[in-house]
Amino acid sequence: MTQEVVKPELPWQVREGGRRREWCLKDHRQDPAEGSSLGTLELLPKGGSWGVLVYHRGGCLGWTGTNIAGAFPSFSSRCSGAVVKSLLFRFLPFLKWLPRYPVKDWLIGDITSGFSVGIMHLPQGLAYALLAGLPPVNGLYSSFYPVFLYFFFGTSRHNSVGPFAVISVMIGSVTDLMVPSDDFMELVNGTNNTILNEARRDAVRVELVAALTILVGIFQVGLGLLQFGFVVTYLSDPLVRGYTTAASVHVLISQLKYVFGVRLGEHSGPLSLFTVSRAGHGQFGAAGAGTAARPDQLRECPFPALYFSLCCRLKAPVAPRVDYFARMVGNAFAIAIVGYAICISLGKIFALKHGYKVDSNQELIALGMCNFLGGFFQCFSISCSMSRSLVQESTGGNSQLIWVMTFVATLLLNLDIGLGVSVAFSLLTVIFRTQM
Repeated sequence: MTQEVVKPELPWQVREGGRRREWCLKDHRQDPAEGSSLGTLELLPKGGSWGVLVYHRGGCLGWTGTNIAGAFPSFSSRCSGAVVKSLLFRFLPFLKWLPRYPVKDWLIGDITSGFSVGIMHLPQGLAYALLAGLPPVNGLYSSFYPVFLYFFFGTSRHNSVGPFAVISVMIGSVTDLMVPSDDFMELVNGTNNTILNEARRDAVRVELVAALTILVGIFQVGLGLLQFGFVVTYLSDPLVRGYTTAASVHVLISQLKYVFGVRLGEHSGPLSLFTVSRAGHGQFGAAGAGTAARPDQLRECPFPALYFSLCCRLKAPVAPRVDYFARMVGNAFAIAIVGYAICISLGKIFALKHGYKVDSNQELIALGMCNFLGGFFQCFSISCSMSRSLVQESTGGNSQLIWVMTFVATLLLNLDIGLGVSVAFSLLTVIFRTQM
């Protein structure tokens, strides 16, 4: 059996969704730019050969079949260019909607929403990087590159991709388990005192997470190309909500040490939540007792102020440590599925509300490309943020052009002036929305 491109001359039986009907290939051509999504139909001819008809909104774009014993003569497909064009429209959705973008109706809302979401990316990126056990600057990288990439590959108009707390918690459990801080304790001046070498630990963790992110992207792109978007049907809304709620408890517990200024050891694995809670119970109680015993000096109690330096320049892409892949397959697959489930769940909610469709398989590919390419630039795995998506929708975002505005805002707003600009622009957006 040889694979050839054949053109049947007679009506063929078509099986679509379990139904069969007669289909004639004559005069079934259509410009891919006018169609919606690319699809396939399984054709069952009466002569014993079989194949797949590539169509675009009912139009024939080409026929790929199996020629059995020369039953049909081969020919050079005259619509190969149309097939390539249709594939581009499928895998790069912005080619379809960008030429038809309603500038007058959507541009102001997208600009307003884009800058608002871009401002939110700055503090969330810093915080979620710490949650993942990484330097804060990696959170800014993760708020920068994936935002730009999703513009080309994404199909949801309102999803705000980038760092997300649940994914950061999952990444943090991997870094704590595989690169614990205890491995980087060094002696001080030949004494028995030890100090943590944070620079060396962070460098190893960045390499580990970059490899993890690339592996997550490989899983997501592979599942998307294999049309595994249907797996979201097995992840019901109660399941996703329960998972994210439980993850938020982990986020809360992990941040208590920063709120109270106490030092706790790192714990990972099953029941680690109770281990951390028990370890900090005495210190939290002592902090509360001390505050209650001296209420007159409450205003004078110093709160911990942590400062960190940021390298604000962009770095060149770095190849991953492939030797990490085998140790992180299970974690990478779990992060890929959870990140996709959250993203597609929110995407479908917004799509149903605003009357458009989200391609589940293309969303897998879009997230995978964001993670795969972002991993080369030291980003960590991203998903869709609920808070940013709601802000994006409520501030008037209507299309994926918002990602360009978010990209520009994240690129241009330095941290030293970002806070002042954030407050001023937030006031302007409130005034603008109330006056319209």
